[in-house]
Amino acid sequence: MSGSLWLTPPAPAGATDTLPALPRPRPSWAAADPIDELTHRLEEVIAAAVHPDEIAAILESDGMTDDHIRLTYGRQDSFALAEDLYARVERRFPEPDGPPTGPWHTGLAGCLLRGLVFALPGLAYVLGAPFLAGPPGRLGLPTGTVPLLAGAVTGWVWNQALSHRAYSWLGLGDRQAAARTLLTGAPAGALAGAVAAVAVTGPGEWGAAAFAAGQALYLAAATVLLVLGREKALLGALLPLAAGAPAAFWFDLPLPLRTALLLAPLLAAVALALRAVVPGAAPGPPGRAAPRFAASLPYGLFGLGTGGLVLYAAVGDVLAEGPGAPVAAPSAVALTLSMGPAEWLLHRFRGESLAGLRASTSARAFRRTTATTLALCLGAYLTVLLLLAAAGTLLWPGAPELCGLRLLTLLLIGTVLWAALLLQSFGAVLSAALVCGAATGVQSVTLATGAGDPALVGAGIAGAAAVVLAALGWVLLGRATAHRT
Repeated sequence: MSGSLWLTPPAPAGATDTLPALPRPRPSWAAADPIDELTHRLEEVIAAAVHPDEIAAILESDGMTDDHIRLTYGRQDSFALAEDLYARVERRFPEPDGPPTGPWHTGLAGCLLRGLVFALPGLAYVLGAPFLAGPPGRLGLPTGTVPLLAGAVTGWVWNQALSHRAYSWLGLGDRQAAARTLLTGAPAGALAGAVAAVAVTGPGEWGAAAFAAGQALYLAAATVLLVLGREKALLGALLPLAAGAPAAFWFDLPLPLRTALLLAPLLAAVALALRAVVPGAAPGPPGRAAPRFAASLPYGLFGLGTGGLVLYAAVGDVLAEGPGAPVAAPSAVALTLSMGPAEWLLHRFRGESLAGLRASTSARAFRRTTATTLALCLGAYLTVLLLLAAAGTLLWPGAPELCGLRLLTLLLIGTVLWAALLLQSFGAVLSAALVCGAATGVQSVTLATGAGDPALVGAGIAGAAAVVLAALGWVLLGRATAHRT
């Protein structure tokens, strides 16, 4: 039996009164070939696949076990059945009609706006310099650095996990539940950040502790506005900070004016967050299953790892200039501001990889197209990061020179951050979080113990993390099935 046709035996040699053997239709009483039925049902999916593994993934997602496949289709497992199906259908890669409308197409302006609101809060460190003034503190860092780091890292961990949980509710279509999550979770995160900062505050660092408490409150309010898509409102709240910080570079502004310029954006952000979240936080109808809390934990760890790397880039600039250097450094500002272009390039890569999946006719061609697109997107991001860092170094008074080991470390950290975000977008958030978290942990131990040159150790840690993420990315992104999501 072949396919759905029966074959008659060939005519005996020398016979002249018989016709050539022709395939005859399956008799009406014969059972249909189950593989033919499966091929017909999945024909469009099979035709668009560039490798049998894609079809195997579809079969497994439909709940087909190996026992079921052996009993029903007579094949050993899902991979053997997928190879059979792949061979039966000709490859077809139709282009979609009209402009692309997939989830990975986004505008550059929106991403740049997000990058701007990520970076502008860093100017608060310029205005708040008098609150952080004092003799050299612990670990050879300026006074107040440890409370600021503790508050910032706590806030990033909490708010990353909170954002994921709120986005999960939004993905389920329950905006009220998302608002309730933000209304209860954001104040708790602000309190946790303030408590963490106060817990590690030493003598003479209470001004920094107060600054860190305000920082924690701002992070909570900004999280609410960003999750709810109010980037423009947040930018408006930050305008007083953006207007006053440049003057603080060159002039000794009075302390009351500095305080007012710091409090104005903080209070505006809190007011806007309350206005956005309170009306929509009314109790909703019961019965919907809530997202698992455990699902948000990897995102908190991801915030710890990536946030720690950015903070240590700032610490590297401070150590390069000595204890008198400002806490906020151009490397950290450049990394934060680059997150806008990074987000757009991430969407660009995912959109181009889907286009490559449709156009490729073999797994090797798809891997080659993916690698080329990845190299172009990463190269574009590092170019943007380099330009931002160069501009910040020129404009920032007393900034260390952008060359040698500092430049190498900055580009390596940028590579780690973009690769980690890419893996997160493919669902490998735990792997990316573990790599970044380990890098941050080793950097913390090195700084606390004073083991080795911090600049050399930082470059080595960033380089090792980049290599590990590259290997993970190659394993993940080389599979065509990963790009179907």
